[in-house]
Amino acid sequence: MATKVIETAEQGWRRAATRPSLPEVFSSLPVPSSATFLRKLLAFAGPGFLVAVGYMDPGNWATDLAAGSRYNYTLLSVIMISNLMAILLQSLAIKLGVVTGRDLAAACRDHFSRPINFVLWGAAEIAIAACDLAEVIGSAIALNLICLTALDVLIILFLQQKGFRFLEALVVSLIATVSVCFGLEILFSRPSLAGLAHSFFVPSPQILRDPGMLYIAIGILGATVMPHNLYLHSAIVQTRAFARTGEGKREAIRFSTIDSTIALTIALFVNAAILIVSAASFYRNGYHQVAEIQDAYKLLTPLLGVTGASTVFALALLASGQNSTLTGTLAGQIVMEGFLNIRLRPWLRRLLTRSLAIIPAVIVTALSGEAGTAKLLVLSQVILSMQLSFAVFPLVMFTSDKQKMGEFVNPRWLKTLSWVTAAFIAILNAWLLVQTFRT
Repeated sequence: MATKVIETAEQGWRRAATRPSLPEVFSSLPVPSSATFLRKLLAFAGPGFLVAVGYMDPGNWATDLAAGSRYNYTLLSVIMISNLMAILLQSLAIKLGVVTGRDLAAACRDHFSRPINFVLWGAAEIAIAACDLAEVIGSAIALNLICLTALDVLIILFLQQKGFRFLEALVVSLIATVSVCFGLEILFSRPSLAGLAHSFFVPSPQILRDPGMLYIAIGILGATVMPHNLYLHSAIVQTRAFARTGEGKREAIRFSTIDSTIALTIALFVNAAILIVSAASFYRNGYHQVAEIQDAYKLLTPLLGVTGASTVFALALLASGQNSTLTGTLAGQIVMEGFLNIRLRPWLRRLLTRSLAIIPAVIVTALSGEAGTAKLLVLSQVILSMQLSFAVFPLVMFTSDKQKMGEFVNPRWLKTLSWVTAAFIAILNAWLLVQTFRT
């Protein structure tokens, strides 16, 4: 039966999946064959948190700060909806990686023609560069942290030699730092609980009518449902040494999805916390144009009347920026190897993929200077949203194809929900373009 599942899944592909994603860590982390639910969950825990860091990077900070200071709590519903879409799409990425042994980029290379693959690869590289632009600006409110950002290549090489668990442990520690810092910021800012509850669950129709609000909403979508994270997740779930049988794959999908959902729920808290702190600190006090991270840093302590509030804010920013650059490097490697099938030494491969993303980010940041970084940050997230469909449509198409997925193909309800989500993202981006040309 297990052999039949594998053969059925392979029948829909042109070539067998002979070379795994991230070969140096592929199937390197053991999974106990007989253990309690908690022990198995801990064995699979980690990839979801590596993905989740992209959902709380400095680009999210810019969109959430702008949303809170300009529109109070109104756009909290956008964060909630975006996070639910992220949970859905990341679960599809998990399924693709576990069932087929391919990451999303490698699956595209197998399925599409070379010209289409080149376009998809270009879109993925633009998305990673846009994300890096946010990380460079956000991690370095002044440019002196750019060198620190570039060290992630060496950090990843060192930690992977120690084992992939060390990299995951570092990422989880930084996520915990960000979460604790913003938990404190919420306590300091004392937001309106009634306003929070209503804005979380009741979307405002004004979002589609107000071009400024729609622009920020699209930025939040791009900052939350990040295209390169779909490539990343489909690859790193393969670091677990689960049984490549029907039952083993079902178990891997189940536990990996739980891991992803928990991690993205934490990301939801962080994103919402940034917007809540911005609304409670700036909007409430009449500061409606605070989108620059520098301004937020300077204003928090005097507005909240709490010594050290700005320092806590800066510590969380540094942790989120460095966290995101680590996973961005991995995503760059997966995208380049998957689409182009380039085989290089690990250090050279990571240096090349990192340079493709970080060099444009450094140039743009240097040309723009410190002033106006908020506009660049929000724009980078809107660019991410515009690139999202290039990853989402292939992902939904592959996981809904019975020849490719065998018995793991999306059921009808999930197929419908996935296509509706993909169409919603595309229509929302198209509507933003229409609104932009109208104004």
